[in-house]
Parts: sequence; structure tokens; C-alpha cells
Amino acid sequence: MIGVTETTEPEENEVAGVLTTTEEWRVFLERYSQLYVELHADEEELADLLDEDQLEALDQGERVEAWLGEAAAREEAVAASEERLGVRFPPSVRGFFLASDGWTHLDGYVDGVHPCGRVVWMRDSETGGRVFETYASIPGNEDDVQLFRRSIEIAQGEDFWLLDPTDVGPDGEWSAYEFAPKYGDTTKYPSLFALFHSGYASMEEDREDMD
Repeated sequence: MIGVTETTEPEENEVAGVLTTTEEWRVFLERYSQLYVELHADEEELADLLDEDQLEALDQGERVEAWLGEAAAREEAVAASEERLGVRFPPSVRGFFLASDGWTHLDGYVDGVHPCGRVVWMRDSETGGRVFETYASIPGNEDDVQLFRRSIEIAQGEDFWLLDPTDVGPDGEWSAYEFAPKYGDTTKYPSLFALFHSGYASMEEDREDMD
């Protein structure tokens, strides 16, 4: 039976600064792409992600300038998504979409970040709605149900990435959550960037362990 979710705020979520501009996000996501390729991609996946020159450079132990994101969203598309949801995205979320309209290769248990046109209230998504209804049917999960009711689902897979527009920090950023239904655990982050950065920091630790 699903129990009450435990929300944690680990120390590694304390990230200096928040990326707000398209240029800042682009630089960070390029580094994220490069590190992901170095650590995670198998031969079959690499063949889909890289061209022949990049594959050859990687075989020779060189670093490659990979881009695992999507084309940038147009300002009009981001504005349309905001109008559909009835919100104004915080600077870091807008900056992300204007750098890459979605993301499909992440270190973690989400399949990818939705493009802005597919971002949805968790309660209204197919999978999120089922989780919402399941938790709502079990006494003692009231706090979780309220979080799910008010949160926007920005990424989903085995786990969820959620943004809470009602919890706004002094920098104007929305609190972000990584929710793992399998364990009933919710980890809170101060922003979408902090959530992204947590995965990047984890990959950096893995690389150091390999050296």
C-alpha cells in the first residue's frame, strides 16, 4: 500500500545561482550533454547521438561537443503554454525552453523533460492523474494530494519532475520536486535548474570514481 510521502531537502540541492538566460542554459546543457555521452551512452545509442567524426574522436579518448537537447522553443510557443496553463513561468523555466524545447537524455528515472507544448498539470496527465487518484484514495496522504493538485508536471518516466507555482522563492523561482512513486519519496529543490544540476553533479561524481 502506498504510504505517506517523505519529502527531503538534501544538502546537494544547494546550488549557487540560478540559470535564467537562454545563453546560460545553452552552455550548461552542452556540458551536461558531453558528460552524459562520456558516462551513459552505449554503442548503439552513441551511433544515434553522434556523427562519424564525433564517434572517432570519442574512440580516441577526446571530448566531443554533443548536444542532446531539442531545437529552441519560440517565444510564442512558450507564451501559448503559459496561457494554456494560466501561469507565467519563472525565469529559469523560460530560459530552459528558449534554449531547448524538451530534453530526452537525463541522469535519473525520468524519460525526459516535456516540450513546452506538452507541459501539463500533474492531475490532468494520464499517468499523473492515476497517481493523483491513487494517493487521494488512501487516508493520510492529504499533503501529497495537495502537492500533486497544485503542481505542473514538467518531466515524467518512472519518476516525476514537478514544479509548484504556489511556492515561489525570493528570486522568483518555483520550488521543484522529484517524486518517486515506487518509494513514495519526494525530494524538494529550489528551482528547475537545481533539479537539473543535481543530476549533473551525480554524473561528475561517477566520473571521478572512474578516474
